[in-house]
Amino acid sequence: MTRFAFFDCFSGISGDMSLAALIDLGADPAQIQAAVRSMGLPDLNIRVAETKKCGFRALGVQIEHPPEHAHRHLHHITEMIDRADQIDPDAKALAKRIFGHVAVAEAKVHGTTLEKVHFHEVGAIDSIGDIVGVAVAVTALNISSAMALPVPTGTGSIRIAHGTVSVPAPATAEILTGIPVVSTDIRAELTTPTGAAILKELCGEFGPLPAMTVDRIGYGAGTMDLPEQANLLRVLLGQRSPASAGSAHQIAEQDTVSVLQTNLDDTSGEQLADCVSRLVQRGALDVTQTPCMMKKGRSGVILSVICQPADVAAMEQIMFTHTSTIGIRRSTALRDILPRHFTTVQTKFGPVRAKVSTLPGGDQRIKIEDDDARRLAAEHQTTADIVRREAECAGR
Repeated sequence: MTRFAFFDCFSGISGDMSLAALIDLGADPAQIQAAVRSMGLPDLNIRVAETKKCGFRALGVQIEHPPEHAHRHLHHITEMIDRADQIDPDAKALAKRIFGHVAVAEAKVHGTTLEKVHFHEVGAIDSIGDIVGVAVAVTALNISSAMALPVPTGTGSIRIAHGTVSVPAPATAEILTGIPVVSTDIRAELTTPTGAAILKELCGEFGPLPAMTVDRIGYGAGTMDLPEQANLLRVLLGQRSPASAGSAHQIAEQDTVSVLQTNLDDTSGEQLADCVSRLVQRGALDVTQTPCMMKKGRSGVILSVICQPADVAAMEQIMFTHTSTIGIRRSTALRDILPRHFTTVQTKFGPVRAKVSTLPGGDQRIKIEDDDARRLAAEHQTTADIVRREAECAGR
């Protein structure tokens, strides 16, 4: 039976936290150690011990090995994985994909190629053990899908092989492109390149905890002690529930979107119309204006934008530049989507584009493209409503 995992990374995520949480869920540390050793690392040991963070129990993992100073390339690690005889093919493929995310990010930030990029921290034996161990554990636990909370990265600065850098580190930030992140005042590196790459590969969605039946919960401890909160990764394992109990109300698709809102009482109608047009052209999924009453009794409008998380910065730039706002509220929402496809309907007035949606019960609903309906109505000296009715009948 395949399982669904939810990564509750409220204190960020790292490789050792991920491995510890998966072991806490039931993955066998002896099997993981044997798998990693078979990569040509016979002296590697995986130490697992219970610990507490801010009073909460968790497992901690430590990868022990003799000192080394090797800087590996991607092909070195790939060769180590390929020759391991205690790792099954699915886990090998998963581990190589995770390392691939790191390699692509490192190559970009250092301006080199995948063949030439050096792994520094992520090429060390402990990071190799974390990533390969996670791949073995995910495969053993039969996790087929996963999602996670938006990711806190931390703030401040850290020192890496290339000197002092801001948090998130350059490779971490590059890996996290397209993934929603959240701000925090904690001055520490909460999310590492290894942790970011694990999320990038495993999680197809980011948002709040979805409806699911939880079978087990695993807790993985980070090495740092945070005064503000427990430095833990919590992973919930079980079965994801349909949108409701009955199949007649099941939603086939879900995704995560960002919602941006600002209240305006001193932006002209012309400015708002221009801003809305720019937001739509840039790729906003939806833009709405809602009348509201502002302070001092002034009439205003709430400008709301729904967009993909990767487009937040671009949308905010347009809103700041083309309205009078000085502040934008941001939130992340899980969205249920009806399956839909686009088609062209042939009518006596000519071809009309349409969107066909499948309802939860299986029935279909057709929506005629308004621009086509109005254009054909003008050409045939009739009304857009008549064109729409004709197209809907032909579409059915």
